[in-house]
Amino acid sequence: AVGKDTCYGQTDVPLAHTFLQDILHYKTQLPIGFDAVFCSPLQRCKDLAMALNCQNIVYEPALMEMNFGDWELKKWNNINPNDLDIWMQDFVNTKTPNGENLQDLFSRMQFFLDNLRLQPYKKVLIITHAGTIRCMWAYLLAIPLHNIFKIPVGFNEIFAFTITQNPNFDGIRQMK
Repeated sequence: AVGKDTCYGQTDVPLAHTFLQDILHYKTQLPIGFDAVFCSPLQRCKDLAMALNCQNIVYEPALMEMNFGDWELKKWNNINPNDLDIWMQDFVNTKTPNGENLQDLFSRMQFFLDNLRLQPYKKVLIITHAGTIRCMWAYLLAIPLHNIFKIPVGFNEIFAFTITQNPNFDGIRQMK
């Protein structure tokens, strides 16, 4: 796996060394009987979906992590400090070189959820990344994007969202 000292988003990186134990955790915590499974097309999510024996998986590009462009797989300490400072001051609107900004990721996710609201599904599994999950939280709870890193999304967490056609009745609960 890639360490926290490395910038990555859409790069396919190796799974955590705890992957086999993680699968057991997910299998005991996840409900069953999904009408649909939507998965980021990045390999780490595809591997998880396959290990969970998911059927009829729809690989959805909107669920991909943020694209950090030229910064992908660079150590954070090796990124030009001036460029990094400019991005950090407004990561919502400032794109990384040849990459995205947070608004791009949010817009992809919002479009996906808005379309999902219109589908007749009762129970959907979404396999995605921390940045996308934070954007879902921000969207469903109307949290400003500049506060997104205040939203806790830990490794191995499962979140259950209730999404209705009327956004005023959405809800979220966390499963450990």
